[in-house]
Amino acid sequence: MQVTFSAAVAGASGYAGGEMLRLLLAHPDAVVGAVTAHGNAGQRLGTQHAHLVPLADRVLEPTSVESLAGHDVVVLALPHGASGELTAALEAAGSEALVLDLGADHRLTDAAAWEAFYGSAHAGAWPYGMPELILTGGTTRQRDVLRGARQIAVPGCNVTAVTLALQPGVAAGVVDPGDVVAVLAVGYSGAGKAAKPHLLAAEGLGSLAPYAVGGTHRHIPEIEQNLRAAGAGQVRLSFTPVLAPVARGILATVTAPLAPGADAGSVRAAWAQAYDGEPFVHLLPEGSWPTTAMVTGANTALVQVAVDERAGRVVAVCAIDNLVKGTAGAAVQSMNLALGLPETAGLSTVGVAP
Repeated sequence: MQVTFSAAVAGASGYAGGEMLRLLLAHPDAVVGAVTAHGNAGQRLGTQHAHLVPLADRVLEPTSVESLAGHDVVVLALPHGASGELTAALEAAGSEALVLDLGADHRLTDAAAWEAFYGSAHAGAWPYGMPELILTGGTTRQRDVLRGARQIAVPGCNVTAVTLALQPGVAAGVVDPGDVVAVLAVGYSGAGKAAKPHLLAAEGLGSLAPYAVGGTHRHIPEIEQNLRAAGAGQVRLSFTPVLAPVARGILATVTAPLAPGADAGSVRAAWAQAYDGEPFVHLLPEGSWPTTAMVTGANTALVQVAVDERAGRVVAVCAIDNLVKGTAGAAVQSMNLALGLPETAGLSTVGVAP
């Protein structure tokens, strides 16, 4: 007998919340419960997400403990800093729901790093929602931690792309994580749905725009945390994201020095071994490079790696859809593990093209 679960989505009018609803609609065991919002409460969901036809007539409820209580799963697609208080209120009300936080509130284990980059009190760390994250020694993955979890912190989208690009080399000791350089092309949906002048079509179309330059991006400590989890000692990271005039997608180009004694053969072997058997992370055949078009709409991360012999550096490239593998897809994947369901339930590696 098939057992279903009900899932409520807070912040359902935003891009991440809408993508979460799209994936839940495709999940064989999910029933969509309450959909809530703040400024858009009282509106039909279809006014914000016309593509979600089965849910178009749902009315967005105010985000409150009352609207979210009683569900098996609660997804928080809220601004940074908003999840901690709401989660505490749910616990006080006796909720036993699995809570998935799509925001940053519970990702970092270092309270000082949180306070330095986010400027507020640390809400505490939850189990980290990247099943493929390699843990020190390379023999276990984060998915083992997620089984049976009741609170999960979903990773940042840029973090996912950089981590999946480089972690095999860190775990295998074939790169030096003391000099990592990451440059990312990022689709505009990663900036959220709020109306801002620099996000207007007139400003963005035909233009590439760097942002959070010079070590200021909030995803930096999270990337460093993941590389340390994979076995790095000291991590030194230069991280530069660039807004690209596309709706979805991240293309991360990550380089690091080749470790002494390593060569092109050992580098490729490290990536091949790390992702052998992974359902959603794939190392492409040699000579084929990832593009964001390859992963649009899919929970897939495509990776390629090469050695720049003249520079003495490893070059790794990863493409993901920032709203799927970078956010909602990672949440569903982690949710499946926590609920004891097949990890791949409701998720596809088939993209949309052209």
